[in-house]
Amino acid sequence: MGYFNQYVRAESLEEAYGLYQKKNNFVLGGMLWLKMRKRPFGTAIDLSDLGLDQIEEDEKEFRIGAYVSLRELETNEALNTYTKGAFAESVKHIVGVQFRNVATVGGSLWGRYGFSDVMTIFRAMGAKVQLHHAGILDLDEFVKMPRKTRDILVSVIVPKKVKAVVYLSQRNQSTDFPVLTCAVAKREEGYVAAVGATPHLAENVWDKEGILTEINEESIEKFAAKVAEQIRFGSNMRAGAAYRRIVCQVLVKRALHTIVAENNGEEEKC
Repeated sequence: MGYFNQYVRAESLEEAYGLYQKKNNFVLGGMLWLKMRKRPFGTAIDLSDLGLDQIEEDEKEFRIGAYVSLRELETNEALNTYTKGAFAESVKHIVGVQFRNVATVGGSLWGRYGFSDVMTIFRAMGAKVQLHHAGILDLDEFVKMPRKTRDILVSVIVPKKVKAVVYLSQRNQSTDFPVLTCAVAKREEGYVAAVGATPHLAENVWDKEGILTEINEESIEKFAAKVAEQIRFGSNMRAGAAYRRIVCQVLVKRALHTIVAENNGEEEKC
């Protein structure tokens, strides 16, 4: 189990940022993965007093604080109304409620874990991150930053530019790490599929050719095949690359069928 030499409850982001510049210091998240490290740390920096555990909404976006728990993503009414339950689906299989009460959005994204469910849905939705020093960056840009970057993740920003989003995952058993994660979103720019746990970090594939301009069985099959062709798959103890490629096509097709069904349902109500 990991341990640290000093604990500081930061009174400001500037104080936390200054402390974090020392190589052996670290920022506390949910401590669900860091506690498993065996080497000693220097100073543990706690951001609990900085109001980063809130989800705020306005006409243009959701702003999710880094200390918001995965359980809050699962139960937040506004987020799940906007995404028709996609956020709840993206986290409800992660271990159990007790775990999700502790795990944080910031910790989940900062670690840039390949198995991350939330990374997958945030990438599909075109999320941005707010860093204390670097400012606001696209999540796509953030994931390419060196892991040794010494900055503070303040919040995740989800623009309200998504017309529909569906999240699906495949697991060998409930609450286990995913074999594959998949989020398909219809954004203002077009359709995009984010696929993760490949076992690499989630990646986006866009419908640049307009395959889904008219959605039918043929176009759904074609786009699913394109996604499976462009995503990088690998093998580990949970599944082989070939199996993941097959699962990818299945999940993309299921997600698109769900989007079509939801759209038809809305039209019927009108």
